Amino acid sequence: MTQEEFKLLFDNHFDSIRNYIYYRSRDEELATDIAQDSFMKLWEKNLDFDEKPLRALLYKIANDLFISKYRREKVAQKYLVKLEPAVDNYSPEDQLAYKELATKYETALEELSEKQRTVFLMSRMEGLKYQEIADRLELSVKAVEKRMSYALSFLRNALGK
Repeated sequence: MTQEEFKLLFDNHFDSIRNYIYYRSRDEELATDIAQDSFMKLWEKNLDFDEKPLRALLYKIANDLFISKYRREKVAQKYLVKLEPAVDNYSPEDQLAYKELATKYETALEELSEKQRTVFLMSRMEGLKYQEIADRLELSVKAVEKRMSYALSFLRNALGK
């Protein structure tokens, strides 16, 4: 199939393929994406040009892509449901214990020296490595390690009480 033949096929059938998927999905962006992917897959097959069979093949490809997308989303939804913690699973005692621990944690963070708190939060909240913290604060890596060690030790003692 030449580029001109492909362009003719695209111009004649893109809207109908997109509408077909839109009617099934009610999602305009998804319909456009699948229609484009269908034409790309057809182009990659490098078939001889015969409009009627190619049109049928386009519908088949679009339908298969839609079903694959639907199945992937269904699996993803099942996975997300399993990941979400159910609030009902925690007893009132567990929720109270969590709130008390969170309060202790906040209080202990406030009691840390500013230098230790800064290093601790940069490491734990921002996910920075000791070298990155040292570069930002213009310190040696050993100084960062020492501050972090003191902060962790203090927090262990404060939360263990």
